[in-house]
Amino acid sequence: MKNLIAELLVKLAEKEEESKELVAQVEALEIVVTALLRQMAQSDQQALIKSVEGALDEARPDAEVPAQDSEMLQQYVKKLLRHPRS
Repeated sequence: MKNLIAELLVKLAEKEEESKELVAQVEALEIVVTALLRQMAQSDQQALIKSVEGALDEARPDAEVPAQDSEMLQQYVKKLLRHPRS
């Protein structure tokens, strides 16, 4: 029983580490996208935003992907493009 608990704790710690890495990657990408958007002319920003949003609208999620997950992705992308980090 102690071995099982120890294994579960190790797996939990590994998952937590993976989660931290993913959060760091997402934050890094947000910073990069924000910096790039700030360097673009307003008209170029709008063209990029329309292009990305159009690609998202055209993308057909797998039947295996829950609609809620797809919607969440769209919301985060639009938030990032329309309201980048301060």
